[in-house]
Amino acid sequence: MQNKKNQSSVGLMIQRCHKWRQKRKQYMDQARQTTDEVERERLMQAAEHYGRIVSAEQGKIDSTRDPKDKMPVPEESVDVTDIIDSSDEEETNFPDFITNEK
Repeated sequence: MQNKKNQSSVGLMIQRCHKWRQKRKQYMDQARQTTDEVERERLMQAAEHYGRIVSAEQGKIDSTRDPKDKMPVPEESVDVTDIIDSSDEEETNFPDFITNEK
């Protein structure tokens, strides 16, 4: 009975973690899109806050699970187009391979 209760509790913690990860991503996306420096900083601080909450909750989840059940919990998947779109740095094209030809 205790094991069933633990599984239910861990399941709820995982759901909360997922919700907070989504909230963090939402704040980060909003921060990337805003032009106001003060608003951007506020949004980034809110995202950082949710990141700390997720980290603490993930620690609780890991400590509650049975050692035999421990498997890495996949992080929220990142869309490659988000990374490319949000890149503020200049792109540098590198060759597929480097030769020592002169």
